[in-house]
Amino acid sequence: MTATRGLLGDGPVVVVGGGVVGLCTAYYLAAAGVPVEVVERRGLASGASRGNAGWVCLSHSTPVPAPGVVRYALRSLGRPDSPLYLRPLPDPAFVRWLWRFWRSSTPAAFQRGYAAIAELNRDTFDLFDGLRAAGVDTTLTRPGMVHAFLSPAEARHHLAVQREMADGRYPLPDDVVTGSGARLLDGALSDGVRAAYLVEGEGVVDPEAFARALGEKLAASGVKLHENAEATGFRTSGSGNGNESGSEVTALRTTQGDIPCAAVVIAAGIRSSPLLSRLGHPLPLQAGKGYSFSVDLDPAPRHTLYFGERRAVASPIGTTTRIAGTMELSGNNNRLDWRRVVAVALASRHYLGRWFDDPDDLVGLIRDPWVGGRPFLPDGLPVIDRVPGHANAYAATGHGMLGVTLGPVTGHNLARYVLTGRRPEALTPFRFDRLRH
Repeated sequence: MTATRGLLGDGPVVVVGGGVVGLCTAYYLAAAGVPVEVVERRGLASGASRGNAGWVCLSHSTPVPAPGVVRYALRSLGRPDSPLYLRPLPDPAFVRWLWRFWRSSTPAAFQRGYAAIAELNRDTFDLFDGLRAAGVDTTLTRPGMVHAFLSPAEARHHLAVQREMADGRYPLPDDVVTGSGARLLDGALSDGVRAAYLVEGEGVVDPEAFARALGEKLAASGVKLHENAEATGFRTSGSGNGNESGSEVTALRTTQGDIPCAAVVIAAGIRSSPLLSRLGHPLPLQAGKGYSFSVDLDPAPRHTLYFGERRAVASPIGTTTRIAGTMELSGNNNRLDWRRVVAVALASRHYLGRWFDDPDDLVGLIRDPWVGGRPFLPDGLPVIDRVPGHANAYAATGHGMLGVTLGPVTGHNLARYVLTGRRPEALTPFRFDRLRH
């Protein structure tokens, strides 16, 4: 990619958001020779990029709205220990979001969404390799992912569904391993695991360290990083009459002053919607709250682990194990519900053994209990597109649980769009206008 100054005009491209998606976008723009500035309301990697499970995977890159998920969510009402917890809110926007979520959970919609993500994901690992070759410490390792189950029947069902969805895009074993052989796949698994299978090549990063490494690379390349600066609005020129060429953003307004720009990319996660509202195009984003914590296990997992029936996960990150799980739909907030932390820990004990005896012991055993609001649109797909009615404003948000996996491919494709003015084919399913239907 090379910069096309005629398209961009004078000034930097300003990226709003210091998480993995925003920093990857800034990286590929800067690598093309474009002046770039990044604006982050707190510190880099302080949001959903900080405490997630760090998976870089193909086998779990699927939209959350899926056949049966709404029925599963309704069963969670009043059960804060459920892997998918829905707490109804007296908010018409939340009700509309749930209705659209339900409309997106048909088999046909799920298949379309999965195919779109799989196509976007095609170059994921190649792009991670390119980042590492360019001097970014991605922290990526590819130990593979062990899917562990308490029931052989459930394991075989899950593998069959996954094989149908994969359609040859990534390797899968012919069958599951049962009995004591299942536990040989990873020494951290307990006697309670009755069946398992390994998907080779799946990866994991330390998400916070990866984001900080991107920030260091950007700073070394001359990119100006504005931390503790909140974006509050825009200066614009032109008519903004709904045509792509109607209006232009001339500056980003922040709590540290205005930043003149040639273009702006809004990649601020759940906080993208208020900013996009100021451009006339709010997005129906809801926070899918996830929980995680770190713990020292002996033995520690050698692979990323997926705990099938309980929908919790474990990741080897550095010298520790991060256990994560749950999807909580309870509004756009970051309130930590300790009951959810306990629920994730109890779920993991079915697969890792009794690494603690009593929930009261968890306070002294775990580190860094975390809750993060992952940004979800009702169809489970991100928006990666030009903002309608604005010639030089773009959005990259709504990645849900796939921000780390899709960060490089989002940044690479969106940078091409900004530089050339032509939408890459892989971004077609992630347009703004799909949300009007």
